[in-house]
Amino acid sequence: MTTEITRGAATSNLPPGPAGSTHPWHDLRLTGAERADALIAEMTLEEKIGQLVGLWVGADASGGGVAPHQADMTGTDHAWADVIDGGLGQLTRPFGTAPVAPAAGARSLASSQREIMAANRFGIPAQVHEECLAGFAAWRATAYPVPLSWGATFDPDLVAEMATLIGESMRAVGVHQGLAPVLDVTRDYRWGRTEETISEDPQLVAEIGAAYVRGLESTGIVATLKHFAGYSASRAGRNLAPVAVGPREFADVILPPFEAALREGGARSVMHSYTEIDGVPSAADERLLTGLLRHEWGFEGTVVADYFGVRFLERLHRVAAGPGEAAGLALHAGVDTELPSVDAFGAPLLEALRAGRVDVALVDRALRRVLRQKIDLGLLDPDYAPEPAGSDGSGLDDGILDTAASRDVALRLAREAVVLLSNRAGTLPLAPGARVAVVGPLADEEMAMLGCYSFPAHVGVQHPEHPIGLEIPTLRAALAGSGLDVSHARGCDVTDAEPDGLEEAVRVAAAADVVVVAVGDRAGLFGRGTSGEGCDAEDLHLPGIQADLIEAVLATGTPVVLVLLTGRPYALGAYADRAGAVVQTFFPGQLGGQAIAEVLTGTVAPSGRLPVSVPRRPTGGPGTYLTAPLGARSGVSNLDPTALFGFGHGLTYTSFAWESATVVNEAGGDGLPEWDVTGDASVEVTVRNTGERAGTEVVQLYLHDPVAQVTRPVQRLIGFARVPLEAGAAARVRFTVPADLTSFTGLAGRRIVEPGDVELRLARSSADVAAALRLRLVGTERETGPDRALGCAVVIEQADPPAEVTQ
Repeated sequence: MTTEITRGAATSNLPPGPAGSTHPWHDLRLTGAERADALIAEMTLEEKIGQLVGLWVGADASGGGVAPHQADMTGTDHAWADVIDGGLGQLTRPFGTAPVAPAAGARSLASSQREIMAANRFGIPAQVHEECLAGFAAWRATAYPVPLSWGATFDPDLVAEMATLIGESMRAVGVHQGLAPVLDVTRDYRWGRTEETISEDPQLVAEIGAAYVRGLESTGIVATLKHFAGYSASRAGRNLAPVAVGPREFADVILPPFEAALREGGARSVMHSYTEIDGVPSAADERLLTGLLRHEWGFEGTVVADYFGVRFLERLHRVAAGPGEAAGLALHAGVDTELPSVDAFGAPLLEALRAGRVDVALVDRALRRVLRQKIDLGLLDPDYAPEPAGSDGSGLDDGILDTAASRDVALRLAREAVVLLSNRAGTLPLAPGARVAVVGPLADEEMAMLGCYSFPAHVGVQHPEHPIGLEIPTLRAALAGSGLDVSHARGCDVTDAEPDGLEEAVRVAAAADVVVVAVGDRAGLFGRGTSGEGCDAEDLHLPGIQADLIEAVLATGTPVVLVLLTGRPYALGAYADRAGAVVQTFFPGQLGGQAIAEVLTGTVAPSGRLPVSVPRRPTGGPGTYLTAPLGARSGVSNLDPTALFGFGHGLTYTSFAWESATVVNEAGGDGLPEWDVTGDASVEVTVRNTGERAGTEVVQLYLHDPVAQVTRPVQRLIGFARVPLEAGAAARVRFTVPADLTSFTGLAGRRIVEPGDVELRLARSSADVAAALRLRLVGTERETGPDRALGCAVVIEQADPPAEVTQ
């Protein structure tokens, strides 16, 4: 091992900044790699590791620089001047730490960047990162629906549009990197972070997640994929619990969304997970972070630590005897940057390097990636200036983060994410002028619309002296504004144990024509909510006494519309068949109240589909629809895991007929269409709106592999299409399916396409198949490569005049 720490003699009198520089790292004619290598050659060891750490700061509300509370978030006292001396890799959440007006925050950040540049010989600024899962996590920034709602839309294009607006808002105030999206596939609904996941289906997560990445990266913001990998598969749904998952499930369910987001989204950063799988923590897993991610997938960006994840190797996982050893394990595995603040990668790493316990080559490897990303972002260009608008940031205003355009997209997303689960006897839409009782703990609650990683829920609750900073209509207010005669009673709180308010709710409900009961979750952190990070559930009963409230209102005999505002699916079997209608939403964002009201009144036709299944019972082992045959109902167990509402389910206010489902491929000698293991299959179906109003059908394509060399899910989603149709209109939908989409991890541990008979199922949901089309994969078994196809091509064309309805 080498521990060279001397400074390059040629740069002993370097100017403090890039202006007028003739140094090669500022030379735009050189490649990024050449510029980075030139810089590395001149840096001291202290300067090198300074680029591999972050510092958690807040922007000063006065606009004068960082706020002096770095220690508040990390528990360690890092003096600003000491940490930035010689350079700093990252600034952690200057906007996402405390409420600060956007324009003042931008000025403060620019001032801080000037100090950082002046404090190192090379004039290198910090890379700035923020959370952006449900929108830019900053005060007065648009709060969008959470990722489960993105999944419910089945609309990648709209998600990409949202991400583009998020990226533009971040870039406008000087941020470079966003810690999103979360690509963990939901495995156990009890996990508190289920709200942050997109779906229980890896194909839906992959397509929606890649779309988010494309949108964010299109603005120049570095998208950071979370959490690599397996975090959502923890035992019993407990946060940070060990993961019990085999290599085949890991490869076929957990990894595909990350691969898609890198290959099709272009993500430039990955965050390691807190997970330990089979005894190996992800932060120390060289096979995962280097072997798979870089050597097999060809990733060239940066790997950043989940917050405190490097030190967790010592304190939680206990695979390191001290912080220096933890730093060495992380660097060896492939972690490039320690977040949120300098810790193990600081003095402990420096000591380990000087003692020869860690090879400086590992530091240089990580540093090269960090510097190349800064170069790609333009941070080392000779004309770089940290002020985002004008010479002093005066081009910004405090409305920059919550614009008319961003609110429009937030509303459209919320509308498309509302899922109508049931609608008995036409309870919905609500009749104009009806007397509507709006009851429940979330009926008149602004925070009911927001997920854990929205700024008001994540940070704002710690600062009650500040207003929320956004206009968030409640469901009660939105319904009252739609011409209905609205009465209201809270009934109970989300976590109430005492039934004191039930009597008033019953009285209000009994006097109404229909009662809307709004129940669900309160987002929070580490036990301060019922959903969110560290807010795991023992089972899938609604929290508190909300079930008692529902039962009490149902007993009045007034028709009930049950509205769920949740971060996970809850078991609804006890009352779904007694409610007039059931509507599911997942923290639909600041305009979610308006979106729900529009669906309830019929102004907007519901078009959302379930991204997760809704269980019938609250106990008995929550599971997803992706199960092998033995995971379904059988005669060898008394427990029936069949969902009440399956993945992909959702109703609307019109009706659709599906006609003429066909396979385009030519048939073989026995009449069965043939599908070459190296080629494509094409299937088509006509969808016709047979109702009296416009609506959107979501056509879903599933693969069923009846016989394979290893057990396979009974079916799995491989494609989908949103099909909006006016009354009486029809469209022909064609899916072109590469054989690669049938691939799975075979007995030898390699991903293969296996010849044999399969079914392509055109379906309204995983539980409602409209047509099962048999094909035969022909040829020899083949192994797929790193360029395997990851999705279907979909074409939607206007159909011919009405044909005979066959299904």
